[in-house]
Amino acid sequence: MKIAIYGKSFKSSFHYSIRELFRILENKKANVTIYKPFYEYIKKELDYSPKISGVFVSHKEVESDTSLVFSIGGDGTFLESVSFVRNKGIPIVGINSGRLGFLANISKEELPIAIKSIFEKKYSIEYRSLIQLETENNLFGDFSYALNELTVLKKDSSSMINIHVYMNDEFLNTYWADGLIIATPTGSTAYSLSAGGPIVIPTSDNFVITPLAPHNLTVRPIVIPNNNSIRLHIEGRDKKFLASLDYRYKAFESSTILEIKKADFKIKMLNLPNHSYFSTIRNKLMWGADKRN
Repeated sequence: MKIAIYGKSFKSSFHYSIRELFRILENKKANVTIYKPFYEYIKKELDYSPKISGVFVSHKEVESDTSLVFSIGGDGTFLESVSFVRNKGIPIVGINSGRLGFLANISKEELPIAIKSIFEKKYSIEYRSLIQLETENNLFGDFSYALNELTVLKKDSSSMINIHVYMNDEFLNTYWADGLIIATPTGSTAYSLSAGGPIVIPTSDNFVITPLAPHNLTVRPIVIPNNNSIRLHIEGRDKKFLASLDYRYKAFESSTILEIKKADFKIKMLNLPNHSYFSTIRNKLMWGADKRN
């Protein structure tokens, strides 16, 4: 099995687990490549050099015949790993080296059993849709996609901004707010949720439009089918605003028009047999947790 590993750092409590992971992969005779900065971090932090067949530093060096990409970290690390996989159709395995994780949902305690299940092919693949952003000046370069959300925000002052939203060229609303989130179902449990947005099942074909601190309290989040195109025009006292695609931020001029649509490819996410979205929601959000129970 050909495995690429992406990560950045981890706490000392994960030291044993990372050694155990590489030990198991070596015993399974896996062909392992690793993100070069992460490899250097492991060597320095643990004084340990895992047995690998090579390193990569960009998405071009992650070969299309790679069986799996292991993302080691939290949900932020998982989102970064998407930019290495892109449209290659390689499933991503989220290994959680920290605490809360919706995407990185394999805990260190589960790791040995999880790897065993993976090599025995006892898993399922879930397809997650992405958002694609188009701008005239190609704001985010050659990868203008997000697994979680696109967000527009005010930049240089405390003044609210006006965000004019059109859906399929039909005027939807002008949001007078601190910003606006357009989230995928995957991103519905991220920034959008903290701003009062609904939880949407990951396999749903929807976008969630969630305003950030809207001036009009009757303006609420709305769920729309993701086969619609969305266009944003932003105005305000300042001439520059911020746009984010997941973990990446760019400043843009008020004259910039943002066109949003569903990407023409999906990300594959590996799920283990004992994992389900509803169990993850219950565990991570502590649904039903009550000291009286």
